[in-house]
Amino acid sequence: MIAPDPQFLDTLRQIAGPAHVLCEGDLSAYTQDWRKRAQGKALAVVRPASASEVAAIVKACAAASVSLVPQGGNTGLAVGSVPDASGTQVVLSLQRMNAVRALDAANLTLTVEAGCILQSVQEAAEKAGFLFPLSLAAEGSCTLGGNLATNAGGTQVLRYGNARDLCLGLEVVTAQGEIWHGLSGLRKDNTGYDLRNLLIGSEGTLGIITAATLKLFPRPAARLTAWAAVPSMQAAVDLLGLAHQHLGAGLTGFEVMGQFALSLVDKHFAQLRVPLFKDAPWCVLLENSDHESEAHARAQFERLLETALDQGCVSDAVVAENLGQAKALWHIRESIPLAQAEEGLNIKHDISIPVSRIPDFVAQTDALLATEIAGVRLVNFGHLGDGNLHYNVQAPEGSDAKAFLREQEERVNTLVYDAVARFDGSISAEHGVGSLKTDKLPTYKSAVALSLMRAIKQALDPQGTFNPGRVVRL
Repeated sequence: MIAPDPQFLDTLRQIAGPAHVLCEGDLSAYTQDWRKRAQGKALAVVRPASASEVAAIVKACAAASVSLVPQGGNTGLAVGSVPDASGTQVVLSLQRMNAVRALDAANLTLTVEAGCILQSVQEAAEKAGFLFPLSLAAEGSCTLGGNLATNAGGTQVLRYGNARDLCLGLEVVTAQGEIWHGLSGLRKDNTGYDLRNLLIGSEGTLGIITAATLKLFPRPAARLTAWAAVPSMQAAVDLLGLAHQHLGAGLTGFEVMGQFALSLVDKHFAQLRVPLFKDAPWCVLLENSDHESEAHARAQFERLLETALDQGCVSDAVVAENLGQAKALWHIRESIPLAQAEEGLNIKHDISIPVSRIPDFVAQTDALLATEIAGVRLVNFGHLGDGNLHYNVQAPEGSDAKAFLREQEERVNTLVYDAVARFDGSISAEHGVGSLKTDKLPTYKSAVALSLMRAIKQALDPQGTFNPGRVVRL
């Protein structure tokens, strides 16, 4: 990229307004990633208010050969939404574009702008008597555009799917500054290539999502939560099988949490009162959504847990008696990453493995890491129901965490990713590739797939304007 024309910033100010082109002061909210792994520097942060303004900004950037980094809530975990350190990139923040545009009750759809906070989307659906089921720990600050750009997962993928499965249409600005008006509420449309699914999960490298039409669902009559202690990871998988049999489509959440992960919550957030973890290597959090009644849902849960106790899948269990108790149990699960951060710097992995192979993967990889790196501590938790583990690695107790990351992160990543490959898994399940894993793809993704990805990037963004160096390199 060459240096921009001196009039470039004035052009941006004319498009978005002088108050929404930020060049001075503390811009760390836009230039530092959520985990504080990377601190970039922006030529400017631009905050457009409409898709037409986004299109005009893209045209200006392309004309000036300035690359552009789209950003939502900046809560990503793969360093994909902050600028590099060159000071030559523009951050395009979509946070001002946060309107709920339309709700079609008969069609069960909600159309919102990309900067809409996920929690606000959930609340808009709930106010109208519906459910928008995408749910994750950062829902109070992450944005819908970012959720779609990374194909976010969360705690209810088991029943409702990833963000991709919850979206029917998109409004997108292309690298040429054109607007694709694709906000269809259609569930069937076979008129050519599926551009929507191509753009979802592309992490801002192919187009800028400015709005989306989302699926809504009827609200369940009851949602019950149970917490179960299990004697092994295999027992957790067996419990999952029983849950499918007993609850069917009502099984909306199935989370697994290792004893050490829960011990960190108990240590750093003792007020949360973690149940059952001291006497069991693993705990499972289950959610049952029922469209009949709470009594029916509770009876289903009780039959499931009785069967699981009889078969030895569960050693003990509790069922939340009310919504407050259920929220408290989910808060424990969602506090694991925060507790791990309190414990110190760590190496995060967001991996997926076929559910049936997870027990062997965990046993073999735990043993491998313990042999190769003495004293390493494993913080293993995640969405067992859909095969997604957050298989994180903490430095040995009492050691220098910064030194551990500096000296061991590459080695740990190689050991874990090689194990993932042996078990036919993926090195990124829901967090995306960003810049952290871009250079790993040639090792762990097929050459044919990478060639196709590069061809798509070259065709849609030949100048490399959008988020260069992320996902795939040209």
